[in-house]
Amino acid sequence: MDEEGIRKRSSNQEPDETPITKSKSMNLQKEVGLLSGICVIVGTVIGSGIFVSPKSVLANVGAVGPCLVIWAACGVLATLGALCFAELGTMITKSGGEYPYLMEAFGPIPAYLFSWASLIVIKPSSFAIICLSFAEYTAAPFYPGCDPPTVVIKCLATAALVTITLVNALSVKWASYVQNFFAAAKMVIVIIIIVSGIVLLAQGNTKNFNNSFDGPPLSVGTISLAFYNGLWAYDGWNQLNYITEELKDPYRNLPLSIVIGIPLVTVCYVLINISYFTVMTSTELLQSPAVAVTFGDRVLYPASWIVPLFVAFSTIGAANGTCFTAGRLAYVAGREGHMLKVLSYISIKRLTPAPAIIFYGAVAIIYIIPGDINTLINYFSFAVWIFYGLTVLGLIVMRFTRKDLERPIRVPLIIPILVLFVSIVLVLAPIITAPELPYLYCVLFIISGLVFYVLFIHFKFSWAQKISKPITMHLQMLMEVVPPEDVPE
Repeated sequence: MDEEGIRKRSSNQEPDETPITKSKSMNLQKEVGLLSGICVIVGTVIGSGIFVSPKSVLANVGAVGPCLVIWAACGVLATLGALCFAELGTMITKSGGEYPYLMEAFGPIPAYLFSWASLIVIKPSSFAIICLSFAEYTAAPFYPGCDPPTVVIKCLATAALVTITLVNALSVKWASYVQNFFAAAKMVIVIIIIVSGIVLLAQGNTKNFNNSFDGPPLSVGTISLAFYNGLWAYDGWNQLNYITEELKDPYRNLPLSIVIGIPLVTVCYVLINISYFTVMTSTELLQSPAVAVTFGDRVLYPASWIVPLFVAFSTIGAANGTCFTAGRLAYVAGREGHMLKVLSYISIKRLTPAPAIIFYGAVAIIYIIPGDINTLINYFSFAVWIFYGLTVLGLIVMRFTRKDLERPIRVPLIIPILVLFVSIVLVLAPIITAPELPYLYCVLFIISGLVFYVLFIHFKFSWAQKISKPITMHLQMLMEVVPPEDVPE
């Protein structure tokens, strides 16, 4: 397609109404099978968290026994939540995760607020933090005895972010191959740590498990915060729902990927924590800046360099999985008219939602510039559970309001009710136990999305349309993208 042809059509029609003769379907292609689906879940959930900061759970409960129980319970909860999303994903086979489910259950406003909060802050900032973690582990061996320069870390993080964005924009297959490779690579270090821990246990290193439930008295607040930190490490259990339209046989592969992937992650997390405690006391683990590196120094020396290398692989795999799935949210929001229409366009040559992925990467780069936004993410992570809770509530509501929808998977009603209850506790617990203004700022930011919704979507002011139309046309010519042929029902 040349630029002159697009200009001629654009003079008579909207850019997204262009009738184009195509030799192949202009829709996202179904390239993700069962193995790739499992790898997306495992590769996205297992990031840097379990290797760097499992101490956050221990710090809240204060003893080894409750710590391991919390990690297992978080895995069970993530599995239950994912099963609820499996019902939603096979009932409403659209990409975009929570977005189409909120749209179907409650209408456009909650769906828009989810896309607003996710695309502007939650997901790009998480993408940036993962890339910064990758940069820190990659640079560390070159600066022994001191911290790597900030500019080096930011440049490495930016390079990683741009590379991942380009790979995902160019090919779904390439992104799947990258995801599969890094998921396999991170399983190598997981297996190394677990096998080392089993060997140490067999050798009698069990003293740290004596009186493992002796610790400070537990309260609802401390247990809730421990769950909060543990579930953050499990975040990503819903990632396949962002790419439902690209799953081969989603009715089979979506639930199977969930049932295999998340319990696998749970077993790995519990066994990794047990391995840590074979060589570190609770106090030593809490004092370690990077628990996996400390473990490697004590157990794998002189081959301890393996740990930072494979943690870097783990983080880059998590970043790729995040980009692969979150780009689809921008794509679906654009398709529904809740973001710039061009974000819903598909590359003619690559059949990928390239504009959506590039937009997501560009926003993420902004978050790399300040470099230290961990606190910001902590405050916004509770917002994620607001939308998880709303989505599961939508599942319950649609059991009564949308009985006509076909449900290939139907979970017992008690499961979404339990997940909804936990979501409410997780949202309220940090506010009640440690009330701080940033939580209020987070809620105000989410609500502020209503201003943009009213101005640009509800009323659709003509001046905004006049600005967006030429931008859409020129981006369409520049990126060689067209609107999708149809919207999945």
